[in-house]
Amino acid sequence: MSTLLISHPACLNHLTGTGHPERPDRLRAVEEELAKPKFQMLAREQAPMAEADVISLCHPEDYIQAIRDASPSEGEGMIRLDADTVMSPGSLEAALRAVGGGTLAVDEVMNQKASNAFVAVRPPGHHAETARPMGFCLFNSAAIAARYAQKRYGIERAAIVDFDVHHGNGSQDIFWADETVMYCSTHEMPLYPGTGALSERGEHDTIVNAPLRSGDGGDAFREAFEVAILPRLRDFKPELLIISAGFDAHTRDPLANLNLVEADYTWVTKKLMDVADDSAQGRIVSMLEGGYDLQGLAYSAAAHVTALMRG
Repeated sequence: MSTLLISHPACLNHLTGTGHPERPDRLRAVEEELAKPKFQMLAREQAPMAEADVISLCHPEDYIQAIRDASPSEGEGMIRLDADTVMSPGSLEAALRAVGGGTLAVDEVMNQKASNAFVAVRPPGHHAETARPMGFCLFNSAAIAARYAQKRYGIERAAIVDFDVHHGNGSQDIFWADETVMYCSTHEMPLYPGTGALSERGEHDTIVNAPLRSGDGGDAFREAFEVAILPRLRDFKPELLIISAGFDAHTRDPLANLNLVEADYTWVTKKLMDVADDSAQGRIVSMLEGGYDLQGLAYSAAAHVTALMRG
């Protein structure tokens, strides 16, 4: 079995306007890097569009309808849902394919057609709360993938590990009172969206936040995983591991002040693969989240995928 790469050209049609950091060039940079000869062994599939009943595993139907209603028609230009979350005529399909990419990855990994998967899509998802779009995100693709695995395949315990530089407030919100999904996050604090304190642990102690300080680099990041996150994950014994793979903690990234390099993403990917090998038959679904310096994003995603390929 090989690593599966899932994407779709429609994700390039989510337009956010000049100067917006979450832009189509992000996906182009990742895809260009993953087109190099060393990645020719990747299996590749196109992300389908998710149906409403799948999205409603994490978002209420009236919220889904509100996003549909907000979607501008062809020729209408862009609309703002909040200060930094934008929809263009192509955004709804991109968001539906981002969710669909995650559920397809779950299908392929659970059916042993792929050992793990990287879902290179946009918009990202981890800031989308149960009924609130924010932080460039419309639907929480990683959260939906976890719920889908539980509903479709009877997974009792799923874990989401989020190493985006921004805290995944949406994922935390969705699973705050859920003992069957563990959410673990390293992120810079203080930083948008302001959540993710050590004391935020959820109703069943299944939320694990390991905040980092501005200026921290790989040593602090690795220590946070070794001390706070990996032991909790091993104790939880997830049957599927979902990664919210944001690469904006990279030292080149303009939106934050952590100093990770490609080797740190290789390291954390391999550590998470060890956890998945122990309790989840190696099953990992990784979803692209942030990363706003094109070179830092492309090289870090390549390091992450190389590790997933056991390279």
